[in-house]
Amino acid sequence: MNSFKIISITYKLAPLELIGKLHLDENHQQDYLGGLKIRMELSELMFLSTCNRVEFIIKTDREISTLFLADLYSSVNSRLNTEDIQLLIDKTILFEGDAALKHLFEVSASLDSLVVGEREIITQVRKSYEFCNLLGLTGDTIRMAIKQTIETAKQVYTDTDIAKNPVSIVSLAYRQLRSLGIKNNARIIFVGAGETNSNMAKYLKKHQYANFIVFNRTLANAEKLAKELNGNARELANIKDYQEGFDVLITCTSAQEPIITKDVYSSLLGNDCSKKVIIDLALPADVDVSIIASNDLCYIDIESLKIQAAENLLKREHEIEACNIIINEKVEGFKQLFQERKIELAFGEIPKQIKYIKELALNEVFAKEMNALDPQGKEVIEKVLSYMEKKYNALAIKTAKKVFLEEDI
Repeated sequence: MNSFKIISITYKLAPLELIGKLHLDENHQQDYLGGLKIRMELSELMFLSTCNRVEFIIKTDREISTLFLADLYSSVNSRLNTEDIQLLIDKTILFEGDAALKHLFEVSASLDSLVVGEREIITQVRKSYEFCNLLGLTGDTIRMAIKQTIETAKQVYTDTDIAKNPVSIVSLAYRQLRSLGIKNNARIIFVGAGETNSNMAKYLKKHQYANFIVFNRTLANAEKLAKELNGNARELANIKDYQEGFDVLITCTSAQEPIITKDVYSSLLGNDCSKKVIIDLALPADVDVSIIASNDLCYIDIESLKIQAAENLLKREHEIEACNIIINEKVEGFKQLFQERKIELAFGEIPKQIKYIKELALNEVFAKEMNALDPQGKEVIEKVLSYMEKKYNALAIKTAKKVFLEEDI
């Protein structure tokens, strides 16, 4: 387990703007992660990026030094300057072995989330694994770890009240929007049609909001969300030409640079001087910072939701101990599973060798004797040897597990 490691940069230590500099959407992951795995000499790699964390789940025997981290971060984002890289290194938390596994369990069970008890994280972990596995980046160790991670998170959500009356970043943002007294006929612009905006749309539709425009890079995805909202869809490339005004702008894309620039915002405003609401749940942010300072608006972003998230944590603290009991038991259980798997892999060649010996005995060493038998006799001999082959393989692995696991204890 010592080669199983997690390099973690989260909201707990790092500003969200800094974390955003390591964010990679799926297109960039597909372009960069394969080369990153080779460059950093990683046996396995899984990349997890959410609105408040970036984690590199890896298997490697290399020491995770300052030089390693600097190389890693500059490989992910070549535009990082020396100051950015040093700040990222300073804000990095490294987990190794059992501690890495426990951290992964805590993340997926939402104990390490900005909003403790939100269930979205387990889906994000699963999707990240599936995507990295599809790219051929993961292997047996991460596969086993993620399988146990999903099982652990499900048990935590089932056997504790950590997710009772669940909240999420989206629900916190929506509550804040409602507190502003926004009327149901408000003109609402969505920028991005991904999971986050789709979840926000469900809240708005449920509470009878009905005036929507959806902008998205891919028109088909914009049309899909717009159809659910009975709204209109537009290509994101044409947003600068939109002049019909708005009251609320909700944005969450995977863009590396601000989508809502000063020019775009000015065009969206037109001659409308009324106070606007912007909900920016992207990482990095979609809205140019200069817009916030120079316009009459209410700006809701992930950073501003931290206070509400802290209040949510206080309400759930009494459940965390119960969650930790489950997690600690699962870590211990995984350690035995991992040892058993190591033994299985180590003994993987034995069945091949036994089969080779059996075939050699039948076809060469005792070929003359076998040819002297009638078909029924040959069949009996082959059945006996196949039975012994199967039982021997099972006994060898079982005995090895018993010996090695007892020695570890």
